[in-house]
Amino acid sequence: MGYEPQADFGTPESRSDVAVTLTIDGRAVTVPAGTSVMRAAAECGGQIPKLCATDSVKAFGSCRMCLVEVDGMRGTPASCTTPVGEGMVVHTQTPRLQRLRKGVMELYISDHPLDCLTCSANNDCELQDTAAQVGLRDVRFGYDGANHLGAALDTSNPYFDFDPSKCIACSRCVRACDEVQGTLALTIDGRGFASKVSAGQAGDDFLSSECVSCGACVQACPTATLQEKAVKEIGKPERAVITTCAYCGVGCTFRAEMRGEQLVRMVPWKDGKANRGHSCVKGRFAWGYANHQDRITQPMIRDSVDDPWRVVSWDEAFSYTANKLNAIKAAHGARALGGITSSRCTNEEVWLVQKLIRSGFGSNNVDTCARVCHSPTGYGLSKTFGTSAGTQDFDSVMDADVVMVIGANPTDGHPVFASRLKRRLRQGAKLIVIDPRRIDLVRSPHIQADYHLPLQPGTNVAVLTAIAHTIVTEGLADEAFIRERCDWDEYQDWAAFVSQDRHSPETLEPVTRVPAAYLRAAARLYATGGNGAIYYGLGVTEHSQGSSTVMSIANLAMATGNIGRRGVGVNPLRGQNNVQGSCDMGSFPHELPGYRHISGS
Repeated sequence: MGYEPQADFGTPESRSDVAVTLTIDGRAVTVPAGTSVMRAAAECGGQIPKLCATDSVKAFGSCRMCLVEVDGMRGTPASCTTPVGEGMVVHTQTPRLQRLRKGVMELYISDHPLDCLTCSANNDCELQDTAAQVGLRDVRFGYDGANHLGAALDTSNPYFDFDPSKCIACSRCVRACDEVQGTLALTIDGRGFASKVSAGQAGDDFLSSECVSCGACVQACPTATLQEKAVKEIGKPERAVITTCAYCGVGCTFRAEMRGEQLVRMVPWKDGKANRGHSCVKGRFAWGYANHQDRITQPMIRDSVDDPWRVVSWDEAFSYTANKLNAIKAAHGARALGGITSSRCTNEEVWLVQKLIRSGFGSNNVDTCARVCHSPTGYGLSKTFGTSAGTQDFDSVMDADVVMVIGANPTDGHPVFASRLKRRLRQGAKLIVIDPRRIDLVRSPHIQADYHLPLQPGTNVAVLTAIAHTIVTEGLADEAFIRERCDWDEYQDWAAFVSQDRHSPETLEPVTRVPAAYLRAAARLYATGGNGAIYYGLGVTEHSQGSSTVMSIANLAMATGNIGRRGVGVNPLRGQNNVQGSCDMGSFPHELPGYRHISGS
């Protein structure tokens, strides 16, 4: 694909089921209720000038560039903060609006450097585009008097620069840090003309602040105020390729923006189902390996480890490898050959590797790193649900009312998912953390777990059984759901087992070291708090009792009816981005693709 900026509709999408029809510049458009006039205009092919608005954060209404006229409404409301109404008639292009927008743009430009030709954001700058959009040709106010043009450049961050002389105080970076990332590292310091973006306390720069370099502020900035160092050095990209980050288990989708074969920057893709346009420091900035001088880009062979590598053609490399493998097979048998698949590869690649080993080598000697982190999930969920996969996508967390995190540290291990989780928690969702550690989710800015159960390591099953005991003995199980969706006889056997006094929180407190009162309160919250979602990580699966713990988690979800809809479910947080697909494709020695056992049974 060529280089085209990602579409920006100005304000977030409305999730209402009610449709509203209005007219914008003579065109009828139907959108969900709650949609802004700005977004409605963008969805029908229009474009209202904007500077402070972007669809990754809530409407702000400060720049006054997006003014419109609405029949029957006084004044010129901001389209970003004005919701659509049934039968509304909107005008986005009138002589009055043209004068107002041009006057506002003159004020912005009167305190902005006029170095567009040498600016790193030249031809990739929303301020530049908006000035052209409103037809600005001159600035009546001149450039004399107080201004911010001499503000010092902050180059402390290793990945991007902050140039306050080009800042228009739109607050998009501040809001992205707050709403998208949830770090709240930035703020607007001062009032009026003295307003400026500040990274923490007075005297702090970006490096010494709470900034985690996720890049959300850089993504949101409409000017060159926040700009990647690589773009300054290399220049504007000329094409973009959609790809997947392989650093962690989230599997964020990125646009690799390039000049020729040189990578310029990695930009999170808004349509990525795992990240929805957000990223962490690794995915956004840690891509130096792509252009590194030590990267191997040509096939090489050698006869022994003592010989130097020789660069050869692909045909020679394939022939050499095949001959060596056949020689080993002839001398030692098919079982002397094997292979390991990667859970960072695509399903197609993994399938081909296991097919090569089984059909080409003639053995089942194939394995994968997912054996450590996925096998307990695969076994536990297949025994309880009949399938080895987690039940939800990452979007589902935005509908959760109660979130239980066990054996995982999302802010460190799955940071992009953690940002979405924290956003939901700030909206009012409750949080239960079951972990020996006091992870960041227990308490961080604007986030505090309702219950932290610091269990004794190795007592996962005991804690979950005590929670189940509380739910069953206090009558908190969803019997209607169980009778309709589960096996009632099996449930009664399980309920009788967990109801035994030896499984009560009080009896197990010396084992788990979790106060019984806390554990009972957490169980009540999960069972009665609305949509309950459980997220678990390698602290559960990479454990001697991993499969039993996964089954205990699944049983809790079924007993409380927290399965089968958005905002609930059993959600494993994996170690790599395609653990599920790697195992689905037959990466275990005892299972063929689709989890068919090699015995044929």
